[in-house]
Amino acid sequence: MAAVFDSPAIIHQMARIPDITVAAVTETDGRFLVVEERINRRLVFNQPAGHVEHGETLLDAVVREVREETAWGFQPQALLGVYLWRNPASGRGYMRFAFTGTVADHHAKQPLDRGIVCTHWLSPNDLREREPRLRSPLVLRCIEDYLSGTRLPLDPIAKLDIHSAATVEAVNI
Repeated sequence: MAAVFDSPAIIHQMARIPDITVAAVTETDGRFLVVEERINRRLVFNQPAGHVEHGETLLDAVVREVREETAWGFQPQALLGVYLWRNPASGRGYMRFAFTGTVADHHAKQPLDRGIVCTHWLSPNDLREREPRLRSPLVLRCIEDYLSGTRLPLDPIAKLDIHSAATVEAVNI
């Protein structure tokens, strides 16, 4: 077990507190909703995702991010997973809570969030072909976990927000 913690990709290489983010994985007819966004003058693909705002629950954050970035209403159904990633360019760490669910109630005239160029419905193969343009390796990892059938209940994290995180007792999921 000690050898695992000696790996350079493990948490000790991250900033002390990673940024807490959420992402939505939603699939219709074998295609996944993704955004094409401009990050540092580069166009990249990502799931609808973003930072959890102060006082916001994880579920509130993912619903808000999907609406802002895609103009779709998102209904979370399961937790896909919790992922840690360190951006090798910046050294910045991220803890991503990824959710699966459905979308409805599209507001076609709603302006998309700043930086979002457009939305796409792409197949897993479409995403693999665009791998150099994915915002992070977590994009494909979440798709692969979804396709493998990974689904965890929402209950243990449903009310979790940044303020309450320090006081919540650990639970097995």
